[in-house]
Amino acid sequence: MQPPPRKLTTHQQAVLIQVLLTFPEQQVEVCFSPSAGDALAYAQDFLAVFQAIGWKATGPESADLPGGQTASLALVAGEEGSLPASAEALRDALRVYGIEVETFCASGSNSVSGKFVLAVGSQ
Repeated sequence: MQPPPRKLTTHQQAVLIQVLLTFPEQQVEVCFSPSAGDALAYAQDFLAVFQAIGWKATGPESADLPGGQTASLALVAGEEGSLPASAEALRDALRVYGIEVETFCASGSNSVSGKFVLAVGSQ
């Protein structure tokens, strides 16, 4: 039996919006694994949150995690290896709901200060 598709509830979206509003003008790229059936819709849930708070959000783009990593949900930092405070706040808020988020460093990326990638993988 397949698990139900992932989605952010209206309450979860509202809480994320409230938490992330304290970080204006952030840049985030949203991508999803094409092999995960629910990943696109789940990625669109996050994109809606980011757009609601006025972040410069792009995607969702079909892409695999860096280095062949597999994760249900991941935050990808640039070469400097550290996530911006906004991404850490997102990760911490999701953990309150039992949604685990892994962190990866994307070597070879042209990172912009305050920019990160949210990658939605398989369940």
